[in-house]
Amino acid sequence: MGKLQLKEQATGDSEWKTGRGLSTRGRGKYAEDKPPVFVLVDRGTNDCYVLPAKSAEESTVRLLLADHDEESLTVYTDGFRAYDPLKDDDEFDREYVVHGDGEYVDGEVHVNTCESHASLARRWLSPHRGVTKDRLTPYFRAFQLRQRVRRKPGKEALKTILENAL
Repeated sequence: MGKLQLKEQATGDSEWKTGRGLSTRGRGKYAEDKPPVFVLVDRGTNDCYVLPAKSAEESTVRLLLADHDEESLTVYTDGFRAYDPLKDDDEFDREYVVHGDGEYVDGEVHVNTCESHASLARRWLSPHRGVTKDRLTPYFRAFQLRQRVRRKPGKEALKTILENAL
């Protein structure tokens, strides 16, 4: 059984520095220059994916989770309502924590790794001073590649970069 962490992060605020600054609060919406960003972490391989999306709805969550090889997948999330339909789905075993209730870790149920990667991605984007929503994907791909090669020795890092580039 595979184990995966999934967390949605809103963009468009001063931390993400995407496009122009907006004064509206709330969940991210692509049309309002606040595209939601999903962070997925495979707990088995520790691979991390940072993916901008058009919306933060159930259909988007299902698309993100559709490409899994395991018969059953355990998905660790927070209490965001777009994840609620996963409880009724036989393909997924959803376990979650509710940050609004002050619950951040319950045994092995947490999304701390996702939040850590989201924090690193925000920091990595900040020198670029306003990446437009249409260009977020290439920037996040470069970030993911950097994370993969960060601690590898020279030749191994170069090999990984070339494999990803070609």
